[in-house]
Amino acid sequence: MEGPSEMAKFGYARVSSTDQDHATQEVRLKEAGCTIIRSEKVSGASRDGRDELALLIEFIREGDELIVTKLDRLGRSSRDLLNLVHELEAKGASLRVLEPEFLSSSDTGRILIMVLGMVSEMERKFLRERQQSGIEAAKKRGVYKGRKPAVPHDKVRQMHLEGIHQAEIAKTLRISRHSVWRSITGRSLQAAEAAKANKISRLALRS
Repeated sequence: MEGPSEMAKFGYARVSSTDQDHATQEVRLKEAGCTIIRSEKVSGASRDGRDELALLIEFIREGDELIVTKLDRLGRSSRDLLNLVHELEAKGASLRVLEPEFLSSSDTGRILIMVLGMVSEMERKFLRERQQSGIEAAKKRGVYKGRKPAVPHDKVRQMHLEGIHQAEIAKTLRISRHSVWRSITGRSLQAAEAAKANKISRLALRS
């Protein structure tokens, strides 16, 4: 008879922008015993576009652990954090945070998730308010140039036309596969609208 399967430790690393690096997080996750680590460069404001996180949640099984260096690496929305913990618990798995170290399965851990999640949300709110104040001040001085696009849509479309797979595009440009998909489908929708307009024009000329 086979014995129980060994618990797996899955690591998740995240940074918010393409000019940041998650190598330090990956080192800490390896030191914590993670055998599988998934990383991505995407905002933690919501779970949208978090392909690597979704993949981990899908593969995690009973007894496994999802490990992050800090709680805000998992997300900055208290609602999303609580939903993620609920999904893990429904699978019989748990969340482990390295700094400060705690497990979601403990009473202390549950309290920390709620408190730290709320703090992270407040920090993000204050940051948005400071950014908006800076933007308004820059506009008044006539020096505001707008935010540089986080996703190079033209480059994504060019690589797609060259036959490069979406996963490879995401890896090369250090963006999520969801972002690649949106860039490609956005181009497809625009092309479809243009083709439709041309067809209508031709029909009008013939009538």
